[in-house]
Amino acid sequence: MAGSSTLHWSDARAEIHKVVVGPMDNNVFVLRCRRTGDAVLLDAANEHDLLLELCRGLGVRTVLETHGHWDHIQAVPAVRDAGYEVGVTAEDAEMLEAYDYLLEDEAVIEVGDLRLHTLATPGHTPGSMCFRLEDSPVLFSGDTLFPGGPGATQFPGGDFDTIIRSLDERLFVLPPDTLVLPGHGDDTTIGDERPHLQEWVDRGW
Repeated sequence: MAGSSTLHWSDARAEIHKVVVGPMDNNVFVLRCRRTGDAVLLDAANEHDLLLELCRGLGVRTVLETHGHWDHIQAVPAVRDAGYEVGVTAEDAEMLEAYDYLLEDEAVIEVGDLRLHTLATPGHTPGSMCFRLEDSPVLFSGDTLFPGGPGATQFPGGDFDTIIRSLDERLFVLPPDTLVLPGHGDDTTIGDERPHLQEWVDRGW
């Protein structure tokens, strides 16, 4: 297993390993079922040799992309060449050179005994998606929610009103103690961020 990855969070059923890669300091997470050893990797962002080492060491079965921005997909060709299937939403699929299957809203991805729920959260990109771990206070938010605000919306396909609606209707209905693991930077919680929604609306970013 790669020496620069860390066990970021765990409970009796699940482990989450984290590594930071590439020029944009992307967070890459591996969610692993402790009983079966099955795992998924979220965002094949960069440094494909390191990510392939992680995949082999942690029992990764498939790769889930939170969205299609370039900094989150640089390692996708290499992981596909190594035999790992990559899933992305239909709305962001054209941003990838190739992929294997489409992620749909309100679906369940089984990772051993774990169940990962998909949440479509457009705004940062048209097809941005978050993933909620059932029976655990964990949300992988991609670039939809960070400490201090939503992801950027000034890039092509981004829309501020849409990301605010995604936060309000899809994420801020989750329990306050939900741990938010974003695509860059530090963790936060739904409870820490939800009170600031109107501030973000007022400032416009």
